[in-house]
Amino acid sequence: MTADIAHLEEKKVASEPLFEGRFLRAYRDTVALPDGGTATREYVIHPGAVVVIPLLDDGRVVLERQFRYPVGQVMVEFPAGKLDAGEDPLVCGQRELLEETGYRAREWAKAGVMHLAVAYSTEVIHIYFARGLSAGDRKLDQGEFLDVFTASPADLLGWCRDGTVTDAKTLACSVWMQNVLSGNWALEWRAADNPAP
Repeated sequence: MTADIAHLEEKKVASEPLFEGRFLRAYRDTVALPDGGTATREYVIHPGAVVVIPLLDDGRVVLERQFRYPVGQVMVEFPAGKLDAGEDPLVCGQRELLEETGYRAREWAKAGVMHLAVAYSTEVIHIYFARGLSAGDRKLDQGEFLDVFTASPADLLGWCRDGTVTDAKTLACSVWMQNVLSGNWALEWRAADNPAP
């Protein structure tokens, strides 16, 4: 898509820090609007993350159940985690898959990226597929509690449809999974030459 977008852009005039936490920062900016007016934008700076769609040889996918405090619910999700400063997204995906599920993958493919909440966050999530999985021991972070389980793609898609799955990244990745498994969307697979330690 190569449309002219200059008439839509907003320009920062001033910026005020609101909050600085361990990995999130919040700002309130004044912006100049395309029509010459001004407006306020509040947003969160996020370091980015990776989500992994792990495909088992028997056709099932690996999923997690984890309590998410902000929404007060146990959520069904694909394995995911935030990027460390300067970390390569593939390395992050390999690390998170091993730490959270105990699985290592023989092959990896980058599917794309998604912006999780464009109205108020800079967060970008890198989407990876993993296959040729071998099970091992999990290495959960201190204070991290989650269950790992497997499901058929049909079951996962049913949960997306009936509202069991409401996590945005897992919903988006289920669209990717469905199209990749049907052969509609191709991936470029590569060997895991630097698997997570």
